[in-house]
Amino acid sequence: MNTPKRIAVLGATGSIGRQALDIIGRHPDRYCATVLAAGTRVDDLIELARKHRPRLAIIGRQDLLPRLREELLPLGIATASGPDALAECVEADDVDMVLTATVGYSGLEPTVHAIRAGKDIALANKETLVVAGELVNRLLKDSTSRIYPVDSEHSAIAQCLQGEDVTRVERLLITASGGPFRTWPAERIAAATAADALRHPNWNMGSKITIDSATMLNKAFEIIEAHHLFGIAPDCIEAVVHPQSIVHSMVEFVDGGVKAQLGVPDMHLPIAYALGEHSRLQGASAHLRLEDYANLTFERPDLERFPCLGFAHLCLNKRGTTACTVNAANEIAVAAFLAGRITFPQIYETIARTLDATAFVTSPEYSDYVAINAEARARAEEIIAKY
Repeated sequence: MNTPKRIAVLGATGSIGRQALDIIGRHPDRYCATVLAAGTRVDDLIELARKHRPRLAIIGRQDLLPRLREELLPLGIATASGPDALAECVEADDVDMVLTATVGYSGLEPTVHAIRAGKDIALANKETLVVAGELVNRLLKDSTSRIYPVDSEHSAIAQCLQGEDVTRVERLLITASGGPFRTWPAERIAAATAADALRHPNWNMGSKITIDSATMLNKAFEIIEAHHLFGIAPDCIEAVVHPQSIVHSMVEFVDGGVKAQLGVPDMHLPIAYALGEHSRLQGASAHLRLEDYANLTFERPDLERFPCLGFAHLCLNKRGTTACTVNAANEIAVAAFLAGRITFPQIYETIARTLDATAFVTSPEYSDYVAINAEARARAEEIIAKY
């Protein structure tokens, strides 16, 4: 009898983490969660640890560790805090796969450690490949690790490429909902509030990812990630706006044929597909009924209203630490926007100005990414302080 796959769930209290734990909990014969990690939501982490009984629970903030320990130690669950604990846990012998569902740059270090330890990775943290895709791919060449994408768009592409010759791909078409401002004129977008930007029409995501959807920087990041995941040339990867979020992405081949993966706007299917290493799990997601959708429409994205989308090919053409700087500046700018410190258009402006003000490394190693990430954050803060 096969033993359950042992999974470390990083970002357990977020949307992806909770849906992954739902799948794990419903299939104890196939999966078990041996590590749960969260950033600051200690009460949520305690609740999940009580339900799933991992060996180890990790909280990001050191000051929250005493509460975590007080609640979980009587249950025999070990506790820890901080980035070092996160990096170490993925190397443990009782971890077969790491689900990286943390937000932003924080996903890079544990993913690097997981690759070096030969662990398979269900990757929901797109910033890992955005920031350091070339480094990650170099490390994968010397490791037994495999990366299984969790993002619905990249899962869709992986599904469409099953059984296909990747050299016969003409284009990857990554779909975008268009976010809450798809039909808004530029002057209205300029006056948008955080509350406006957080009203995503189709998906229930965390605030950072929802703002990235509103700026369409998330789609720029997905183009970069697709290049590193599938080895397709940057000029052959495009975004297309699909407001209904039913077609999750498409692959066009040299003979003119196009394969698309369709499904309801729900992350259970791509999560299960990754955890199962591209095998299909019975009942993973609600079934799509096409008769319920009278129209499936597609549009070209508007770079004038959503200039952040242009960072995709800028980063892929310049390479080096360009994307690392863009990501760091965006994380600072989004936090400032959510706090009411800057306007919506100033997210793009902050990123562009940070790029001009931050050092550039052509062929970075891991330490270079760490240094540039820190420098770009400092530069972005300085820029925001002067608005």
